[in-house]
Amino acid sequence: MQEPFLFSTTIRQNITYGVTRKVTDEEVYAAARAAAVHDVILSFPEGYDTLVGERGVPLSGGQKQRITLARTILRDPSLLILDDATSAVDTETAEIIRNALDKVMQNRTTFLIAHRVQSVMDADLILALEHGRIIQSGTHAELVNQPGIYRRIYNLQSRVETELEAELAGATVITAGDLKMAELA
Repeated sequence: MQEPFLFSTTIRQNITYGVTRKVTDEEVYAAARAAAVHDVILSFPEGYDTLVGERGVPLSGGQKQRITLARTILRDPSLLILDDATSAVDTETAEIIRNALDKVMQNRTTFLIAHRVQSVMDADLILALEHGRIIQSGTHAELVNQPGIYRRIYNLQSRVETELEAELAGATVITAGDLKMAELA
């Protein structure tokens, strides 16, 4: 993942950086909402006029990432390249961002670089890389049904997510491996 870059200026100026046309406040707010950062910004005493950087508010990695995502959304590029756009946020925020990005990605070419299978499941074409080489390609449905790294990653991430959800709910998870061990005992 690339480190999100913010300038030592206001949050508003960070979001509008590089936009060559006149931008309304509502457009800035809409971009921030789409990046799931609007409410965070409003929680600061100065809101969108809050200074970030050395003299301003120290932001978390996820907040920085979402502000730079709002900048990208506002610029409305015809080609969109997102490098782990949801890596520094929790699962719930990642889902909000993915839903917003679904709208942003319409009618444009988008490259999603991701480690979470959840982030690319709806892609038209997925390229699975290992050591910098493409070793599988296809849709999620195709790749999850054939042996290879994509299916292994999918199964691992699904299992971890299921175990975490069960742990949070106070339940015990019994996996197929556990059942096999019980049969042997």
